[in-house]
Amino acid sequence: MESHAEFLRRVTLDDDLIAAIREDYLTAPLTGPERAICDYVVQLTKDAVKITPAHHERLRAAGFDDTAILQITLIASWFNYINRVADALGVGRELANEVGDSIKPSV
Repeated sequence: MESHAEFLRRVTLDDDLIAAIREDYLTAPLTGPERAICDYVVQLTKDAVKITPAHHERLRAAGFDDTAILQITLIASWFNYINRVADALGVGRELANEVGDSIKPSV
């Protein structure tokens, strides 16, 4: 999820919004359509087989057509996929370890 947040931060340039979403997107200052996307993407990420037509209807009720629903699904799925690939290969861990090691007190 961190890479999702970093991508959104770079797109919106709104650090406060990103901090609020990281804290709890349910209490973040999102529009109805933005919250509908987040609800859908959270379910998609947690357990995609539990996505039902009702999820798609909620997106339609928020103003999204079938093309938009497909795009939301593809983008979220791609982010999930590529993040799992990166995690499995340790991409970014070296930097995280270097930063972590540089701020640890020496013993």
